[in-house]
Amino acid sequence: MHYKIFEPAENYLLLEFGNKIEEKTNSYIIALAGCISHEAVIEVIPAYSSLLLEFDNRKISSAKLAGYLKKLRPVVSKTIERTIEVPVVYGGEYGPDIGHVAKVNGITEEEVINLHCSREYRVYMLGFMPGFCYLGGMDPRIACERLEKPRLRIPKGSVGIAGSQTGIYPEESPGGWMLIGRTEFELYRPGKKDPFPVKAGDTVKFIRIFAEDVIYK
Repeated sequence: MHYKIFEPAENYLLLEFGNKIEEKTNSYIIALAGCISHEAVIEVIPAYSSLLLEFDNRKISSAKLAGYLKKLRPVVSKTIERTIEVPVVYGGEYGPDIGHVAKVNGITEEEVINLHCSREYRVYMLGFMPGFCYLGGMDPRIACERLEKPRLRIPKGSVGIAGSQTGIYPEESPGGWMLIGRTEFELYRPGKKDPFPVKAGDTVKFIRIFAEDVIYK
């Protein structure tokens, strides 16, 4: 697959595969990231349509690293590697904006929940904060603009909608997404051997549960 190479800094290479958000391109990027094993490469960060590499320029030049990358032949899996089920309590104190999302779309709160749970969401990339997943595939019938004035504190595990995207806040933080529910699923587990249980290329499926089934706070 064709890409352009840029050098944003002396120890970074950026591979750009165009500017479209599409599963085929993202799958190739994730596959390429997975087969990079050069000792000089420090970190590999896949995104929607790009791949950023941090490398030790004392061990390899950017030109030689670019040559190494061009020789790689990643194999793109045609099957979903993993589906992660995320249990969510919708509405009420856990999803204070679900009524607004329903109103602007001319549907009921129950329909918002059903539509949100009806899709399987591809994890295109992680970013913004540790463990935050950029998910693709939300039903456009529940799209909703962000809050005009962001909240200063959004609880950890809050599930929100912003425009045509949905996502989960892995930690308490400020934010302007419309909150429709909350989950106890841990997206960021500092101190663990694998602190990020959900990875780029995974599929997320939201499962509705009720408040009496979980313990918050």
